Amino acid sequence: MIIKPIQALLLTAVITSCSTSEQPASDKKATMNHLQNEQSPYLLQHADNPVDWYPWGAEAFDQAQRLNRPIFLSIGYSTCHWCHVMEHESFEDETVAKLLNENFVAIKVDREELPEIDHLYMTVCQTMTGSGGWPLTIIMTPDKEPFFAGTYFPRSARFGRTGMLELLPAISDAWNNRQVDIQKSVAQIKNHLTQIIPQKLGTALTPEIHDQTMEFFRNRFDEKLGGFGSAPKFPSPHNLLYLMRYYHFSNDSAALAMVEKTLQAIRYGGIYDHLGFGVHRYSTDSKWLVPHFEKMLYDQAMLTLAYLEIYQITGNQFYAETAREILAYVTRDMTDQNGGFYSAEDADSEGEEGKFYVWTRSEIIDILGVESRSKFCQLLNIKTDGNFRNEGGESESPVNIPHLTLGANIGKDDLHLIANARSQLLAVRNQRIRPFKDDKILTDWNGLMIAAFAKAAVILADPQYVKIAATAAGFIKANLNKSN
Repeated sequence: MIIKPIQALLLTAVITSCSTSEQPASDKKATMNHLQNEQSPYLLQHADNPVDWYPWGAEAFDQAQRLNRPIFLSIGYSTCHWCHVMEHESFEDETVAKLLNENFVAIKVDREELPEIDHLYMTVCQTMTGSGGWPLTIIMTPDKEPFFAGTYFPRSARFGRTGMLELLPAISDAWNNRQVDIQKSVAQIKNHLTQIIPQKLGTALTPEIHDQTMEFFRNRFDEKLGGFGSAPKFPSPHNLLYLMRYYHFSNDSAALAMVEKTLQAIRYGGIYDHLGFGVHRYSTDSKWLVPHFEKMLYDQAMLTLAYLEIYQITGNQFYAETAREILAYVTRDMTDQNGGFYSAEDADSEGEEGKFYVWTRSEIIDILGVESRSKFCQLLNIKTDGNFRNEGGESESPVNIPHLTLGANIGKDDLHLIANARSQLLAVRNQRIRPFKDDKILTDWNGLMIAAFAKAAVILADPQYVKIAATAAGFIKANLNKSN
């Protein structure tokens, strides 16, 4: 169900009657807003915006009540590419900031710090618009009652997408002159949310429900490329773990085949970091080639569990080695000196998505020796004309995302060559400007990673993983325990 009465009315007003003169953006102001004392990396990224941001809390809502202003709620996270884009285009812009500061109370929320707030308002956005995502934009009353929702908005309207310079005056006008429409929208949203919240327990799980679930996956499975559905493709390891459980009690080989095809495609594809290891957040295409370059801790944990379980079933060392590689990445790049695990690495560096990870063929030729460079380029699909175009990038040279060809026969000599080349290329890559690391340590995500290391310790018979898991658990107990 999609509810958007005031949504449609506001957007119509934007198109037909709103005219705001644009002023050129100025440099960021030196003063800090109400986020300056927060701990969240995401909130601190916005602490010097000209927007007078508040964190979620009583101060912001009291201010909205006192001034009788709507609340502009923006939810995101520190490694979100489109959150960065919207900040640069809109929240660093003095004209947009003036509209927000004079007509709204602006609140910033880190979805990883307050997941329950994010979940609630993401449900609202999906209810009102039929879709969701981050950055998440919600306009609501001082009583936290939403009446407008969306995701990314550019500074000015373009490509059929409403801009902040058009949207904000239209909403302000509606707030001041069309309260009846706003209250109708609020009532409809409340009513719908009440209806979709389960009031009683569902029926018990039955074999038929599991069979229906299997059929759902079977119908959506991409038999040629692995994964489910079309672009974008997410690894969704929780689904793969379910299918392996289904295989255990049904002995349906099709479930196992879907898991193997998908995990192989991920490991071979550009979504996998073939130099530094670890898995990017999702693939923007159906071939698993071009990733959204973020790396999230929970993905590393859940995929490790999936690779470990498929190794247990099949005994194929390919899966065990992939699990080891992911854990090596987490140990090297995502582990605090006191044992906790960091949350994420950004997609962007130097203002460009993926710049840290991509290569021109000439770069690789210059780094590798004569005896290995041609073979490495052949194996990892490094081409003169590249395989990736970053629309927002500054480089005019064609660049490559290293990846293997799914189903290619790679022998021991090839693996040895790739390993040697990897160490050389990684040494050069490590001299580049790294993407931002979100060093926030979250209890739930750490729990997943601890479970992955502990399971790896048993399945791969590696006592070092026990030590890493125990140290992380000790850190959580000592530092993130409310009873302390």
